[in-house]
Amino acid sequence: MAEEKKTEEGQEPVPAWQLFYDNIFLLLFLGIAIPTLVYTVWGLMEIVQIPELPVFKP
Repeated sequence: MAEEKKTEEGQEPVPAWQLFYDNIFLLLFLGIAIPTLVYTVWGLMEIVQIPELPVFKP
């Protein structure tokens, strides 16, 4: 694979997914950012779908 890195002579390369999953701060950021974005978009879609109230004229 193109994204594999050699650690030392004679050792097998570390797969890119292992490097991704070993980065705890990246996983923390994605675990907070993705649900935040999803629920924000979901909430905006719900707000847009609310029908407008008829104009009240006394």
